[in-house]
Amino acid sequence: MQWDVVWRNFDYLLVGSWPQGPLGGLAMSVVLAIGGIFGAFWLGLGFGLLRLSDRWWLRLPAIIYVEIIRGIPLLMLIFWFYFLAPIVLGHTLPEAESALVAFIVFTGAYIAEIVRAGVIALPHGQMEAARGTGLSKTQAMVYVILPQALRNMIPSFVNQFVSLTKDTSLAYIIGVSELTRTATQINNRELTAPAELFFTIAVLYFIVCWTLTAASRRMERQMARYQAR
Repeated sequence: MQWDVVWRNFDYLLVGSWPQGPLGGLAMSVVLAIGGIFGAFWLGLGFGLLRLSDRWWLRLPAIIYVEIIRGIPLLMLIFWFYFLAPIVLGHTLPEAESALVAFIVFTGAYIAEIVRAGVIALPHGQMEAARGTGLSKTQAMVYVILPQALRNMIPSFVNQFVSLTKDTSLAYIIGVSELTRTATQINNRELTAPAELFFTIAVLYFIVCWTLTAASRRMERQMARYQAR
């Protein structure tokens, strides 16, 4: 076993050549995941609420967005944003930014469905009771419905965010130096320890995803204790 190859290049697996060069490795994967999670949450929340609107001209664009994006493979979406940017913007968008936009748009469509399902799952009487206190429909949604629904959505959010963390490896295909590409570069240079290298990155992905899952479970327990009071 050639574990010395892994240890010799472990810092490169973690951060690439940063600070001497561009950030890469696990650090780039985490940056893409966090940026994608943050952007997708707000995009999905907005489109999820639009899908619940009584006005068809608000609901229809949200339906079109969700149905189209959910029917397109993420890999194709990454290619699409990467090659479309020069046409729309007039200049090339950096690979990492293209991948990040694709992750946000793709995951946002799934978050929108989670939000819609979470709100619909609440008893209808919740909205009626909130409206009966004099709140407008928007106020009732913001102050009464969403706080309850978002608590119930946490497990689904975490599952989607864990999936996105693993999907950051697809940025490899357009040249982003995330963890998978960094390991491939080391393997092409060393040519002696492919099994050890790719086993190591599998462990690193597991650690990141397990940390996300553990944090969500802790949050669920804290919320359960809060609700029990």
